[in-house]
Amino acid sequence: MENKSDFKSFIPPYKVAPEITVSSIIMGVILAVVFGAANAYLGLRVGMTVSASIPAAVVSMGVFRFVLHKNSVLESNIVQTTGSAGESLAAGTIFTLPALFLWAAEGKMDKPGIFEITAIALIGGLLGVFFMIPLRNALIVKEHGKLPYPEGTACAEVLLAGGKGNANASKVFVGMGIAALFKFIIDGLKLVAGEISFRFRNLSGEIGTQIYPAVMSVGFICGPRISSYMFAGGLLSWMVIIPLVALFGANITLYPGTASVGELFASGGAGAIWSTYIRYIGAGALAAGGVISLVKSFPLIVRTFAHALKNLKGEENNKKDRTSKEINIKIVLVGVLVLTLLVWLIPAIPVSLIGAAIIVIFGFFFATVSSRMVGLVGSSNNPVSGMAIATLLIATLILKLTGAHGIEGMASAIAIGSVICIVSAIAGDTSQDLKTGYILGATPKNQQIGEFVGVTAAALAIGGTLYLLDSAWGFGSDELAAPQATLMKLITEGVMGGNLPWNLVITGVIIAVIVEILGIPVLTFAIGIYLPVHLNTCIMVGGVLRLAFEKLSKNEAEKKALVDNGLLFCSGMIAGEGVVGIILALLAIFGIDNLIDLSEKLNLSQSFMSIGGIVLFLILIILFLFINKTRKGELKSKIQ
Repeated sequence: MENKSDFKSFIPPYKVAPEITVSSIIMGVILAVVFGAANAYLGLRVGMTVSASIPAAVVSMGVFRFVLHKNSVLESNIVQTTGSAGESLAAGTIFTLPALFLWAAEGKMDKPGIFEITAIALIGGLLGVFFMIPLRNALIVKEHGKLPYPEGTACAEVLLAGGKGNANASKVFVGMGIAALFKFIIDGLKLVAGEISFRFRNLSGEIGTQIYPAVMSVGFICGPRISSYMFAGGLLSWMVIIPLVALFGANITLYPGTASVGELFASGGAGAIWSTYIRYIGAGALAAGGVISLVKSFPLIVRTFAHALKNLKGEENNKKDRTSKEINIKIVLVGVLVLTLLVWLIPAIPVSLIGAAIIVIFGFFFATVSSRMVGLVGSSNNPVSGMAIATLLIATLILKLTGAHGIEGMASAIAIGSVICIVSAIAGDTSQDLKTGYILGATPKNQQIGEFVGVTAAALAIGGTLYLLDSAWGFGSDELAAPQATLMKLITEGVMGGNLPWNLVITGVIIAVIVEILGIPVLTFAIGIYLPVHLNTCIMVGGVLRLAFEKLSKNEAEKKALVDNGLLFCSGMIAGEGVVGIILALLAIFGIDNLIDLSEKLNLSQSFMSIGGIVLFLILIILFLFINKTRKGELKSKIQ
């Protein structure tokens, strides 16, 4: 891997280029609002959001080159930094705050006001950026070459390909075209299944894979080692724990299930057991993994803060080169203090002084954990809802012990969990953006300002977006199932009511401890437990493809060339799928997505769509190998 001492950014520190301009800020604000609204709908409908960094970068490159007739890499970087904040803020908001709407629908409380939603989103977003500022040197700079930050690296490759205007661009844009076509066939035309599952006759477990190019690309970028740890966690949950639960609990009704395990399995298969029970185990493992990660990182964090505190005199920051300048630590400390007080003092936000203290402590904790996790598996797979679950478990318990109870206590817990969820999502997004900037040679201070602008713009729009969606379909409906928010509601009610399945949570904690003792990266493994095995399998396929490239290369030069080509191609595939994902989300918001849905019009059976999915996935793998095999022949002549 590349060492920090050997690293040279694309634009050197001594060169000053346009970054924050009127056009870059305006474009970034527009994309932040659009991506925020699109991902709010998408996340409430399917429980997942689409990373917007690369789509924003691609859009900005196109506008700057073909509309404004200029090629400005760092301006495009500010656009993607600002625009991607909308997607992350939406993710943190929709995973929690709809729980308040669900209680309102049950007549337990009034709907949250737009001002309350905006204030919670804005404070959480700003805290996420503030918490990440003093961590940049430790996690982005000093860990360069160790933490891959797949989407941040991919975004940099996309911008570099566009900026260089050479053959590298073709690798990126070929990947974009292929992934865009695949995404449109799977989720637009819906001609094939996006997920394939295989069940076993004498085993209640399930294995399968998604067939999305972007997910496979994350595995290639992360490499076989990280991918295998995630896959191992998925195998443990889906091929060991779920079969054991189905075997020994077949005739037993276990909370939070409302029917026996056997009935649950009969109606929904292994997926029903996973969503009902295993996610609690995954949440416990994630919480324990976060604590372990924080303890192991604590010396580095202390050194980072000690280094940052030197800036209080204002001298060291003046001596730094352009690519090291950040927002002054004085502003960071004052900003965190002011936002903490606002959480407590704003009447519309149902958070006490104790709740504000919880937000600061857990906010910084999960900002650190989130940054490390997205460094491993990317923002799209950052389990912010898992971190929110861990926060809710502890925050609700603390509030209950300090006298808060009933719907007031539960609303306060959701508000706290929402802020933490947004902090985690924004910290992860900021980390990816700062990684992109580090590779390009951007000024961190300018990117941090761009994050603040994007967070503010998205926060001002998210309240109205949630109200419109709730008015149109209602949260918890078939159209907007809001799965994470529903789970947060159940957890909060469970803790306040004293009937939370602590046995499942503690099981996850014990698994995490055992995994750590064995020397396996606990957070990566815990993510594998928490996420669906279908996603882990697709990531594993990407990791295996990279392993094949590394093992089949005849020498180091050829291996580096092949892997670099693969990274460029994967970067393009992430970009292509992301752009089409955003377009499809916008079509869904305007209610015209059904016009291109051919699955019902052609009356396609599920078996036909599954077979089509397998064929399409094999075609994707063959294309991946063929394109890089072609490149291999070209590279041989260059190496020789």
